[in-house]
Amino acid sequence: MSQKIAITALASISPLGSKPLEIWNNYLNSKTCFSKQFLDHQETLVGAISNEDAISLKKLSASDSKYKSLDKTVLLAISASRQAIAQAGWTKGDDFGINIGSSRGATDLFEKHYKEYLESGKAQTLASPTTTLGNISSWVAHDLQTTGPEISHSITCSTALHSLLNGIAWLKAGMATKFLVGGSEAPLTDFTIGQMRALKIYSKNQDEYPNRALDLDKKQNTMILGEGASVCCLELGEKENALAYVEGFGYATEILEHNISISAEAICFQKSMKMALANIDMSDIDAIVMHAPGTVKGDLTEYKAIQKIFSENLPLLTTNKWKTGHTFGTSGMLSIELAVMMLQYNQFIPVPFAKAQQQTKPIRKVLVNSVGFGGNAVSILLSI
Repeated sequence: MSQKIAITALASISPLGSKPLEIWNNYLNSKTCFSKQFLDHQETLVGAISNEDAISLKKLSASDSKYKSLDKTVLLAISASRQAIAQAGWTKGDDFGINIGSSRGATDLFEKHYKEYLESGKAQTLASPTTTLGNISSWVAHDLQTTGPEISHSITCSTALHSLLNGIAWLKAGMATKFLVGGSEAPLTDFTIGQMRALKIYSKNQDEYPNRALDLDKKQNTMILGEGASVCCLELGEKENALAYVEGFGYATEILEHNISISAEAICFQKSMKMALANIDMSDIDAIVMHAPGTVKGDLTEYKAIQKIFSENLPLLTTNKWKTGHTFGTSGMLSIELAVMMLQYNQFIPVPFAKAQQQTKPIRKVLVNSVGFGGNAVSILLSI
């Protein structure tokens, strides 16, 4: 990349918490962040935000009459975005771009509106505008009073990293100097959980680690859904307050063979990683934060793709979905957050039940992978 892209702030609300030190401390222990909710007609393991953060969202919703009709995805995004711009030193009214996407968007609100429609035969006035995907970035822009461009999209589970790609493109094109990018997801609803069970990928485990992400020997799917929002502030060039730099990026899409699958050796990941690692010595890559959602095929195909790229000299491998669950469109940015924290603290965060790996050198370069239904892969190389 001819010009550096600096990450000058990172903020999130997830099962890990909402404060940087709290999040890091949660990574340092080997406990999961799962709890049970009654969803899809049964007790269901989920990665929910804390009661404290849920109360903060309720206060946010009540703080403005216009916010009372907003979906949880929007409230999560507003809260995380406020934290990020404060951390970066940006102010309300600044001219910066916003791209915060979501895989599913306002699932809870949509289900409620549709249920009311079936019962009453009448749709509420705000049913449509409050359930569109564009609703997230639009309301964040309103809350932050920015006059820059606002973009929303869904590229399923790789949405957040596609947002990051968009921010990079706008900055390098000279069309903006600052961009707020990320994802927001609130999928803990009856119908969403029901859809995952229909795909036969939701975890039935009740043991200490019910999501077996990066367990390459598992015989059943173990995905668990989580909720949250995660965003970062991007700026062009070297910055004194940079947390990390985007050193490389890659993307690829496979030809669909099945609605949810990627090829046996994840060709899309091979292509995205090769692009992100162009002109980089493979031995310089210290760790990879994998997408690894906890499904049998998803974890294994990504691992095979990494083997194809790195041969026997694999970097340290990790994922956070064993701890938080899969947050769909937010997941890629939560992986970016984990990567940046490992760079900042020079400490590898392992998966407790995966094959033991020892950190033998400083962590200076971390690759982050994300992929969505149909093989929309993104790989981001971060360095300090």
